[in-house]
Amino acid sequence: MVGAAQARDQVQVAGSSTVLPYASIVAEVFGENTDFPTPVVESGGSSAGLKRFCEGVGENTIDVANASRAIREKEIKACAENGVTDIIEVRIGYDGIVFASQKDGPDFTAFTPVQWHNALAPKVLVDGAIVDNPYNKWSEVDSSLPDVEIAAFIPGTKHGTREVFEEKVLLVGCEESGAMKAMMDGGMSEDDAEDACLAVRTDGKSVDIDGDYTETLARIDSNPNGVGVFGLAFYENNTDKLKVATMTGIAPSTETIASGEYPVSRPLFFYVKKAHIGVIPGLKEYAQFFVADEIAGPQGPLAQYGLVSDPELAATQAKIEAEDTMK
Repeated sequence: MVGAAQARDQVQVAGSSTVLPYASIVAEVFGENTDFPTPVVESGGSSAGLKRFCEGVGENTIDVANASRAIREKEIKACAENGVTDIIEVRIGYDGIVFASQKDGPDFTAFTPVQWHNALAPKVLVDGAIVDNPYNKWSEVDSSLPDVEIAAFIPGTKHGTREVFEEKVLLVGCEESGAMKAMMDGGMSEDDAEDACLAVRTDGKSVDIDGDYTETLARIDSNPNGVGVFGLAFYENNTDKLKVATMTGIAPSTETIASGEYPVSRPLFFYVKKAHIGVIPGLKEYAQFFVADEIAGPQGPLAQYGLVSDPELAATQAKIEAEDTMK
């Protein structure tokens, strides 16, 4: 169990770069308004944060992992193998993933998953056959799109955002275009076809961004034809530089994301190590503070920063109060 608790009096948090701005706001306000020190919040991506979280129990391990996706079975297993068995899952709200380009750049205003699949996949369906991607311009993918070179800046593989982009855009586009069925008809297993659907071309038209959204923005600043994948909150804080496109006819907004109408959105979480509650000062209080109505509710500072408030926040508050762990 944890040794001398006095060895560390600050809550330590790491993980998702999407959750980072929200956690940073909460940590600062928590430090200012309680008797506890300001928690230390680091980034590094959802997977990296959960990996650190699962390293074990004790003051030399982090207390909280931020994640822009739910914890996976294999991560729960890795945690358990290292003695991290009691985990409290906290859903803080929702974020939408938006497709944005230079405000005064080409007319990227409406997209579909099929267009993104055909623009980024290494192999696409053309005239009933799966062929190497022949498209260099968006207009070749679809005549309704601008006649400019494809230059897509997408989240790197260690970001939770990448998973949502893959599942709700690339995979959906692959299925809707008929490419997935064609691959399976050609003898591929469903798993292999799904993996192929999630692949992106490696000829420079699709660029993985391993940093945070500021790096994506910098790439678009220097490439007038670039289209980037961002979180709604980041876009809303940069509307002077960016314009956003609809996806399948739906514009991203807090309303369309909370209702589930906008197709590319996901819940955001943090995970708390129950064994550290009562040992690391302020840990439970930080978790409670984070999801309080006045912080994470529709009128709170997180909503102003772009978090889509969770309609079921009261249930989350009750879960933290009772220290209910994942089953």
